[in-house]
Amino acid sequence: MLLLQQIANGLMLGSVYVTVAVAFTLTISILNFLNFTIPTLFMLAGMVGWSLAFWGLPFGISGPLPWPLALAGGVVVAIVASLIVERFTFRYLKTRYGDSTEHAIPLVSSLGFLLILENLVRIEHGSDAQRFPGPSADLTLSLAGIHLRVPQVVSLAVVVLLVLGLVWMMKSSRIGRMLRAIAENPDAAGILGIETRRVVPVVFMLTGMLCGLAGALFAVNYGEVSPQMGEDIGSKAIAGMVVGGLGSLWGAVAGGVIIGLIEMMTIHWAGADTVQATVWGALLITLLIRPQGLFGHHAIGKGKL
Repeated sequence: MLLLQQIANGLMLGSVYVTVAVAFTLTISILNFLNFTIPTLFMLAGMVGWSLAFWGLPFGISGPLPWPLALAGGVVVAIVASLIVERFTFRYLKTRYGDSTEHAIPLVSSLGFLLILENLVRIEHGSDAQRFPGPSADLTLSLAGIHLRVPQVVSLAVVVLLVLGLVWMMKSSRIGRMLRAIAENPDAAGILGIETRRVVPVVFMLTGMLCGLAGALFAVNYGEVSPQMGEDIGSKAIAGMVVGGLGSLWGAVAGGVIIGLIEMMTIHWAGADTVQATVWGALLITLLIRPQGLFGHHAIGKGKL
């Protein structure tokens, strides 16, 4: 029964990794660069949500906000921060330096944003973990001896709906077809009349929304936030994305769930100290046996959504 409980916990934890892994997949598949600010956007949603719930709006505008409203504010801040990153790591640099920015410069500048935003949060709130004032009631379900918290079940359902909605958007909507055209060939997409400057921000908006929701769900489920909370989640989401297959949305989903299950099984059988070795060992084995991942393509890069 304890093993089944750990499997259930792994699925719940994996749902967080799934959301962040899908955000990484979007930027890699469409824009062909690894957006290092994604873990920071995850952290921003949780820390801003905690700040609004504990202190309220800045400058004494209001007292502490209800936790759902506070987390909604955190998600909005994550989306705005993502759009600011787009403005300065992608649009401005590409306008100024052209094709030389295709890979290295956006990657390095996004790393700069990661360090700046994380250290600004540390300066304002310190480095200690903070207790998030989430639901006060003991919202726990017991199903055949397996204990699940209601917020975790709701989070899993939200993640599933998000991924299904995103897949539908990419396959069936007009904006999704534009994004896939840009992923396939940005120059050809421009010739066909697609305004890249207007469409690319949608990727960053979706990235901010996914990371913000993941950070909010993490704060509610685990009741703790910190300026470092994005680092571990981000690294394991990258592992999940690679295991599942670069460029595949469903691969990111499968990889995130697999990493969550591996983590909880490792804790169950060997203890928490061996989690990092097991997760990255699984990643290394995947790269050796099937470099494209479980659901990836032989050609890794653009146009693989």
